[in-house]
This record gives sequence, C-alpha cells and structure tokens, in this order.
Amino acid sequence: MGGVIVLAVSGGRSKRTRERPRPMKEAAHAYAALGWPCVPGAHVGRDRACSCDRVGCPDPAAHPVAATWAIQASVDPAVIDRWWTERPDANIILPTGRVFDVFDVPSEAGAKALARLEAEGLAVGPVASVADERYLFFVATRGAPVDEDEWWSCHLDCSPETVTETPGMRWHCRDSYVVAPQSVLTYGRTVGWIRPPENAPLPDPLRLLEVLADACETL
Repeated sequence: MGGVIVLAVSGGRSKRTRERPRPMKEAAHAYAALGWPCVPGAHVGRDRACSCDRVGCPDPAAHPVAATWAIQASVDPAVIDRWWTERPDANIILPTGRVFDVFDVPSEAGAKALARLEAEGLAVGPVASVADERYLFFVATRGAPVDEDEWWSCHLDCSPETVTETPGMRWHCRDSYVVAPQSVLTYGRTVGWIRPPENAPLPDPLRLLEVLADACETL
C-alpha cells in the first residue's frame, strides 16, 4: 500500500509531502490524544467491497462497525487498544458534533474555497480529502443551537431541504460522523490530510460556511 499524500503548510504556503501510513491502531491513538473520540469502522473485505454483512452496502468501508457507535465512541487508550487489537484493519470513524463539526463538499469546491481562505488570510482548520472526491473542513462545533433550522446532521447522500441552493454540501454535526484520514476505501482509494490538525482553536463554522457555499454554487 502506497503512502498517503498530504499537504504540509510552511510559511503560509502549501507543499506536497508523502507520509508513510502508520498502523491503524497508532492513528486511532493519535486522534484520541487530540481529544477526538473515535470508533472502529468497516474496512474493505477480502472478497467484497465491505467487511460488513450487509449485501450491497451503500457506503463500503466508510461506516462504523457497530450500530451503537455514538455511545461507544471513546478517547480511552485502553479501549482503543482493545478495539484495534481485535480489528487491526478497521478504518477509523470520527463522530461529529462533539469536539468539531465537519463541512463536507465536492473536491472542486473544496479546493476553490481553500485557495480563497488562504489568499484572504482567514483561519483554516484541519482539512482532509476523501478519495480525491470530497473535502472535509473541520470547524468548531456549534453544540446545540436554539434554532434547529441553522444546521443539520447528515451522512451518505442526505440532502436537507433547507440548503437546496448549496448543491453537494453536507454539514456533519451531532448524530453524524466522518471517516478519518488514513482510512482505506475501495479500489485502493484513501482518506488523507490536506491540512493536518494543529494545536490551535478550530475556526468559526459560519465564516467558512459562507466561503464554502459560494464555492459550491459555482459548480
């Protein structure tokens, strides 16, 4: 399996680097050390697209193993060690709406938005690429806002009616999740960091939402 391509940021400019994949257990421990709860995910099966038992899985190798993932998610090193000892090939699932929310957009829109954010000197948090098809922007979670119309939870192909003017955008918050960088999807596709997590506050979601929505509307 080849290395995962990431973009390292130095002096305000991005450069490509190649990061050797770590054992999945080690990567899960690294997320836990950030205070990011995680759970084991399905992985590519030996003779089928997904290791789960569901025939025609709609999201192969990119969903939690257990239906109780929201309850089980943990940062406990002992728990994580046990999970990935039992399932060393399990991908890593990160629940959203706890430490962070995630804006999930088509890669073309994500690249445009990232270039604009950097050009304008705006705060950008961690950004990941899912199989070169989607960009994930990690932002500060909004917790539980009074106005429920301000946000939505989604994964797979959910499309909230309130954002039909923003094609392709998903806002992962509470009751949702994303597949974490280093996970391996079907056909050898990978999830990797474009901008890795740093020891810095996550950006305000509403400022990024404006830029991402503009980028999506140009598709």
